Amino acid sequence: MRAVSVMLAGLVLMLSQALVPANAGWNPDKKKPTTTEEVQETIAAFLDQDSGLQKFFDNAHGYAVFPKIYKGAIGVGGAYGSGQIYEKGKYIGDSTLNQLTLGLQLGGQAYAELIFFGEKEALDRFKSEKMEFSAQVSAVAATAGASGDAAYSGGVAIFTLAIGGLMYEASVGGQTFSFTPAE
Repeated sequence: MRAVSVMLAGLVLMLSQALVPANAGWNPDKKKPTTTEEVQETIAAFLDQDSGLQKFFDNAHGYAVFPKIYKGAIGVGGAYGSGQIYEKGKYIGDSTLNQLTLGLQLGGQAYAELIFFGEKEALDRFKSEKMEFSAQVSAVAATAGASGDAAYSGGVAIFTLAIGGLMYEASVGGQTFSFTPAE
């Protein structure tokens, strides 16, 4: 019985520590859109981790930048982030990312995400909100040299960069996106 109590106390402590970094910047009352400055800082952070990503920026038809995605879970998980979309290097609109996951998962984390669209058709699917990434689409963690092995799958290549938090997860779920054209 004592072992169960110690394990439960450890689990509660771990969860409380994991959720703090992921929620530290989240304010549900503050619906502030992502700024171009945040996007540029995020791109610079990705390139600092892996300069090989520059080839994706140079050759992609378009890309989406989500500077901060917040993810949390206790069995059922969710994630949310907002970002900007670019076509041929020009800002064309804003996007939100939503995710619902089910499975064995516990914790919270924050991360940035880059989505490259290798062809016009992939970007058009994204803009028409017909793109959803499932468990079969995998993201590459941006680390030194990681982009060297990365390739497009279904016209997209996805990279993530951890910001903070701790997440234990064996789950299934998909990311869905909205798109709002620039005015």
